[in-house]
Amino acid sequence: MENMVTDSRDDPQTEFIYCCGAVTEVLKYGSCQLQSGHKLLFLIIPGNPGLVGFYTTFMQTLHSLFGYRHPVWAVSHAGHCAHPDSMDMVEDSSLAAENDVFGFDGQIEHKLSFLRKYVPRETNLVLVGHSIGCYIILEMMKRDPELKILKAVMLFPTIEHMAQTPQGKVMTPVLCQMRYLTYLPLFLLSLLPDILKSGLIKLVLGGIRSLDLAVVKPTLALLSGDCAANAMYMGGQEMRKVLERDNVTIKTNLKKLIFYYGASDHWCPLQYYHDIKQDFPHGDIRLCENGFRHAFVLDAGREVAKIMVEWIHGDLRT
Repeated sequence: MENMVTDSRDDPQTEFIYCCGAVTEVLKYGSCQLQSGHKLLFLIIPGNPGLVGFYTTFMQTLHSLFGYRHPVWAVSHAGHCAHPDSMDMVEDSSLAAENDVFGFDGQIEHKLSFLRKYVPRETNLVLVGHSIGCYIILEMMKRDPELKILKAVMLFPTIEHMAQTPQGKVMTPVLCQMRYLTYLPLFLLSLLPDILKSGLIKLVLGGIRSLDLAVVKPTLALLSGDCAANAMYMGGQEMRKVLERDNVTIKTNLKKLIFYYGASDHWCPLQYYHDIKQDFPHGDIRLCENGFRHAFVLDAGREVAKIMVEWIHGDLRT
């Protein structure tokens, strides 16, 4: 398990599709199309911003450590990508507006629609959520109890009282009251040449030791303008809607769930870990002992993937 092997199977495929009428990026390791014979799919549900490129190292590590046997996909949030020039942000603007596809509830339905359209119903799923992606997974389980979910791994989960967290108290006014004030500087940033934007990104992230340079490209895409605006729009709704923890759904699916909390996570205080541990003493609820940050993809994607493989490899034996 510990030996990393690099070969052509480590090369991902990127596809841009319309899902729920909005442009969506899908990053795929392994099989690019699933037939009825595929028994298992790993599907990453990202945090916010939901650009799949942030998870490249994490996904490649999962794919290789499982011996390239299982496809590993990540689906972006609707509109959280720098789409090709040949595609518009929305395929049908009236449909996208009616369903509020860029909004929080619309993003949940977007993931369910993706599964219905692109994944055979009989395929077993290992869902991997990060941050708000964990809340989305719980909602998917609640709205479609017939999904064949083998395991759902919740990494640094933001599933309750987001606006009351240390980071939430800072970001709620920005996302809910001052969001439009950020659009002009974002637009001006988007006009800069890519080489200059890349330099700025590396400068801003330069304080992160062992920075994974694979995250520079998706960060560059985030500065495209529309992508950042969609992420902020979704984020504002998260602050208003992520309130009480959904204990009913957690209890119903407890044996399928693995929670991994950060020891110093400003989006999810340590007290939230203690509370859920107390409410579900028989659940698989873990506390990070490695000092990983909430945005683990910046410098610890490979390490988190290795840990996750150890948790679940026994469940995947046939």
